[in-house]
This record gives sequence, C-alpha cells and structure tokens, in this order.
Amino acid sequence: MIDIKRKLKNFGPLEALVIGSIIYVAVMLLWTASTRSEVLQKANDIKSNHKSVIEFINDEVNNCSSNNEGLTSWGEKCNSDWTSNKIVNYVLSNIDLKNPYSIDKPLIQTSQDPRIQAEGKAGQSTDKGIIFVSSSNFESEAGSEWIVGTCVKSPCVAAGNNELVSIYR
Repeated sequence: MIDIKRKLKNFGPLEALVIGSIIYVAVMLLWTASTRSEVLQKANDIKSNHKSVIEFINDEVNNCSSNNEGLTSWGEKCNSDWTSNKIVNYVLSNIDLKNPYSIDKPLIQTSQDPRIQAEGKAGQSTDKGIIFVSSSNFESEAGSEWIVGTCVKSPCVAAGNNELVSIYR
C-alpha cells in the first residue's frame, strides 16, 4: 500500500510551485479555448462595421464621379470638399453599426491620424471597435486620400489586429 504520510512529508515549496504552475497553464488553455469563438465574433463584428463605412464612402465617391453636380447623402455638393464631421454624423445616424463591446463613445470618430489611432503607436492607447477617420476634410481634387482605420483586437499594433484603408476621390 502507498504510504501517503511519507509522500506528503517530502512535498515542499518547489513541488507546490510546479503543481500550481501546471494547474495555472491548464486553466488558461481551457479559458482561451472556450472564449476564442466569442473573441472571433467580436472581431468579425468590428470588421463588418469597418467594411460598411468603407463601402458607404466608396459608393458616395462613385455616385459623385458620375454626377459631379449632385449632392452627397449628407447634403454636400459632390464637386466640393466633404466635411469629416458631417460624414461621421451621417454614418452614426443612418448606418447600423454593431457594438461588440460596451463602448460609451461613438463607434465612428474623427482623428488627426487614423493610422496612429488604429495601431496604437507611440504609446497611444486605442479603443477596440471604434472606427477612426481623417479629421481633415475629404478634398475634391482627384487623387485626394482619406484614411479609415480601426483596432480589431489587442494588441492593435500587431499584424492583422487592425484595419486601415485609404479611400481616394
């Protein structure tokens, strides 16, 4: 028969640390595996929001290129500069963006540099799920660039964890 008292007598802090570490690793692996589908769903919702905004703005660019004297959906002339804040307000009011996180901020915002906001560079913290667009107006000249970006999952700066798209007129 196994003498349990003798086995426990030789059980020291090193053995306790090893067993504790094994339990911790097992629990973390199980937790990661069980929450993976939820994390992927949130990332897909964020990508869907980003895609909706990109498609909307690209559709406006295409509509205005065929009708230069027309108006955009938010009421600005096609052949003039487009105001960033008007675009953001229109998107917030008229496009159903899914909020995968409990974000108290608008899901689309202007930013001086959406690249930094989406990637979280230079010590900048960024919120996952918020779409950042250039705060500078979308100029009417051909070839004008407007940047749209978002952080999909942490860490935002890692490859594949952010979405950045340039839109051209």
